[in-house]
Amino acid sequence: MNISSLTPHPSSLHLRAPAKINWFLSVLEKRKDGYHNIQSVMQCVSLFDNLIFEPSETIEVMGDLDIPVQDNLAYKAASLLKQYTSCKGGARIRLQKGIPISAGLGGGSSDAASVLLGLNILWRLKLRIDELISIGMGIGSDVPFFINGLSAFVEGKGEKITPLQMNNPFMILLVKPDIAVSSAWAYTSLDTFRMYRIKNSKLTKKPVDIKLFCQALNKQDFASLNTILHNDLERVVVERYPVVGEIKDKMVQEGAIISAMSGSGPTVFGVFRSKDTAEKTAEAIKSSVDGGWYKVVETLV
Repeated sequence: MNISSLTPHPSSLHLRAPAKINWFLSVLEKRKDGYHNIQSVMQCVSLFDNLIFEPSETIEVMGDLDIPVQDNLAYKAASLLKQYTSCKGGARIRLQKGIPISAGLGGGSSDAASVLLGLNILWRLKLRIDELISIGMGIGSDVPFFINGLSAFVEGKGEKITPLQMNNPFMILLVKPDIAVSSAWAYTSLDTFRMYRIKNSKLTKKPVDIKLFCQALNKQDFASLNTILHNDLERVVVERYPVVGEIKDKMVQEGAIISAMSGSGPTVFGVFRSKDTAEKTAEAIKSSVDGGWYKVVETLV
């Protein structure tokens, strides 16, 4: 989301909150606050939720999802921003979901980021981006990324963000099987796996060279990217939900150049040289996997 593109002090706003993929995800040590330190390159893709903001006396979030108020990140973002600024105003936020929930695509976090950005203008707060990021960290670890830009190297628990320049868009097929994966479960399962089976050996692995990664991505050096792409959560998710691994294998068989699971899953993404090949692969997977959700998108640059 580019805040400079928004009209100053409007009576209403219409924002699009993009989904993201994780080009890679390294899960490091668990922190004292319960989070894990991570390293990841995240990039937004052309899949969106739509948010419409209008002035109101109270905070209302309206949509077609039956989510309890305490679990609605858009509502939480508006409430925290109001508390932080002591703003007396309210807002009616209409949320139209295009990003599937519990998919590893960051939909809820992106919605929260858009709420912070949108209400900053609607309420004429004039908060700096770093202030919005600080508020966002109290909502979810992916929120700061969505406030900051389209692609970034993310560290810590999500608060350390280094923007990256991606020169070329990539054609991406997203496939989410008909299951939901809890992020908390995935991280806990990884901790258990490491403790009892590999004794934390993953924690000492060589970190990804971000400069080389960006060069490989911008040069479309897929051979190098194939050696870099990984997701530390993928193994435990595939062990519990084998369909995730089946989808990944099917993507590669049908023409994906590279493929990986995004975030805590279960969505799998594949990179393709053409939209036509991506769409044909989607049809092939539909015929072999019961249920699920499919979408061909592009990375945003």
